[in-house]
Amino acid sequence: MEERWHLIALHQIAGVGWHTMARMIENGWMPGEAIQPSLLDTLKQFGVPDKVVERIRTKFNLSFIQEVKQECEERKITTITYFDPMYPSLLKEVPQPPWILYVKGDPGLLQTPCFAIVGARRPSMYGLRMTRKFASALAVQGLTIVSGMAYGIDAEAHQSVLDAEGKTIAVLASGVDVVYPKRHRTLYHHLIQHGTVISESAPGTPPNPGLFPLRNRIISGLSQGTLVVEATEKSGSLITANYSVEQNREVFAIPGPIDSPLSAGTLHLIQEGAKCVKKIDDILEEIPPLTSAPIPQQKMETSLNNEEKRLLSYIGDEPIQIAILIEKLSTTFSIGQIHQLLLSLELKQAITQLAGQRYVRR
Repeated sequence: MEERWHLIALHQIAGVGWHTMARMIENGWMPGEAIQPSLLDTLKQFGVPDKVVERIRTKFNLSFIQEVKQECEERKITTITYFDPMYPSLLKEVPQPPWILYVKGDPGLLQTPCFAIVGARRPSMYGLRMTRKFASALAVQGLTIVSGMAYGIDAEAHQSVLDAEGKTIAVLASGVDVVYPKRHRTLYHHLIQHGTVISESAPGTPPNPGLFPLRNRIISGLSQGTLVVEATEKSGSLITANYSVEQNREVFAIPGPIDSPLSAGTLHLIQEGAKCVKKIDDILEEIPPLTSAPIPQQKMETSLNNEEKRLLSYIGDEPIQIAILIEKLSTTFSIGQIHQLLLSLELKQAITQLAGQRYVRR
């Protein structure tokens, strides 16, 4: 059996984390070798709990290793250890890199040039629009967009890249087989089919608050730079930005209204030296493009007929009620025509319908 599976199986014993594994390797154990009783005694001296040491003693054997290997293969979970050639080189440069990455989807994306986009979980329409603009443009330029599949900016970044047929990686704060948030199940499956989902946690691990900051260090660690779109003063996105600074990576931020709580974090980053981003070239000057492809414009513009363009001219970045649209366009279209045109614009991804029959331009 491959030696790498010894390392993977060890990690899937409850309580065994990166520190325990590091102590074992530092004290002479190599994957593929038996774990000597003296090494287990040494672990106790380093503060590893007795119950964890006992689990290693009783559970770590060839039968368990084979069971872990078989389960990962049956569930189509790819495993990449720190010692494998497929391990991302940039991630090796961060303090305490994960010993193992669990992957669903295309592991080859981990070898591509990556760029992180993160932001608020409850963004404004402006934040969503900026995310769509920059995520799709950077993807077309050949960068793989990395984010955390969270509500808001993260999910919008992933979806925008998928819509642009680009490459994207989601880093989870749970097992790679645990969908969180649950409402992102459809996005999760699209990412597996057309992108990549990764985690450093063993399969089956539920999300917990302590895993999210650790997840953020991987998002920044994989990436040449991080763009923060919107963030409050205490946003988790600022943790990712701080990791980027510690990892000697580029940090970018999009400015917003000075009186908006969602601008507090990004404006602070800019004050602290993050590059202020107003256009795509502000990023590409620091992160060279990988292709010469043109930056995409709103893809629906050329496919709209005159009636759709007329209705779209009344829909902007702020949500508008359908009742107001009907009132403004009552002399031009019937109510039935307005409903039909709204549906057509949605299908062409020109607008998004919000709760309460409100519409906003994408």
